[in-house]
Amino acid sequence: MVTLVVSTTTDPASFNPASALSAIGTWTPGASFQGIRSKVNGDVRLLEHDRGIVEEDCLDDRWEEVTGEVVDEIIFLSKHTAVTNRPALTVHPIGVPHLKEGDVPPQGGKPGWAAVPSPRMTPWLILLNKLAQSHNLVPEFEITLEATHHGPVTSKPTMFLEIGSTSEYWQRQDAAQVIAQLVWEGLGMGGGEAVGNWNSMSSNKKILLGIGGGHYVPRHMDIILKGGVWVGHLLSGYSLPMEEPIESKGEKNSNKIGGTWKHAIKVAYDATVEGFPGGEVIAHIDHKSFKGWQKKAIIEYLGEQNIKIGKPGDFY
Repeated sequence: MVTLVVSTTTDPASFNPASALSAIGTWTPGASFQGIRSKVNGDVRLLEHDRGIVEEDCLDDRWEEVTGEVVDEIIFLSKHTAVTNRPALTVHPIGVPHLKEGDVPPQGGKPGWAAVPSPRMTPWLILLNKLAQSHNLVPEFEITLEATHHGPVTSKPTMFLEIGSTSEYWQRQDAAQVIAQLVWEGLGMGGGEAVGNWNSMSSNKKILLGIGGGHYVPRHMDIILKGGVWVGHLLSGYSLPMEEPIESKGEKNSNKIGGTWKHAIKVAYDATVEGFPGGEVIAHIDHKSFKGWQKKAIIEYLGEQNIKIGKPGDFY
C-alpha cells in the first residue's frame, strides 16, 4: 500500500512544499506516465505534473494501473485563495456533491460526487498548528479547516493541504517547509509513528459530519479542536442548495423543498462512512446558519436516513 503526494509545477504553493519534502531523506526516481513524474521514499510516492492541481482526475486508479501498487490514500499540495487575502494554512476534504448532472464544476471534480475523506485531517490540523507555531508563522497565518469543495476526482481517501492566500504567501519558503514537515512527520517517514491512522478500536469512534456554516466552518472547528474529534465531510451553506417551497396552510412542506441539498448530505455521509470503517458518523448542524424551515427540513431528512444528530457534548 502506498501514499500518493501530488504536486504541480504550475503552482508555487504546491511545487515549493514538494521540493522541500524531496530534500528530506533519500528519494529515488519512480514511474513516469502521461506527463507525470514521481519520486519514491519508502511507501510514499511524490508525484509531479504540469497541469492545474484539480485537472488530473483518477490519479490513484491510474497509478495502480501503471505500477500495480495499491494506493492507500492521496494528498494534494496546493495554493489557497480567499477574498480576505489573509495568510492561511488549510486542510480540507474535496467534492462537489451539490452540483447536479450537467453542471460544469468550476474547479474540477464531477457533479454530485464527494471523495472519501482522509481520516488524518483532524490530527494533521493539530500537528500543522504545532509546526506553524514552531516556525513562528502563528499568528500571521491562520491554521484552519475548510469546507468540502473542488476536485479532482479520486477514489481513495483524500485531503488537500494548502498555503494561502496571495502570490506573496504562496511563495513563502517558511510555509513550504512547514507543509513539507507536516507530510514527513504525518506519514511517519522519519521512522516515527504516522499521525492520524484510523483505528475503529480506538476509544473515540465518533466522526463529525458538518452541516452548514461558512467556508471555514467555525462552529464545527470549535468541536473538532476541543477534543481532537475525527472529521469527515464539511458541507457549508453553499453546498446545500435549498429552494424555498410554497406555503401550504401557513406551513412549508419540507418534502417539497427543491435543490440538491438531500443528495449532497447523502453523498457526503456515505463517503465519510467509507473513510472511517467501523466508526459512528454523527451530523453536527450549524443551527444559526439556517432559517427555521431549512433547519426543520434537514433534521427531518437526517432522521429519515437514520443519521444521528449530535450536540457538541455528544462528540467527546
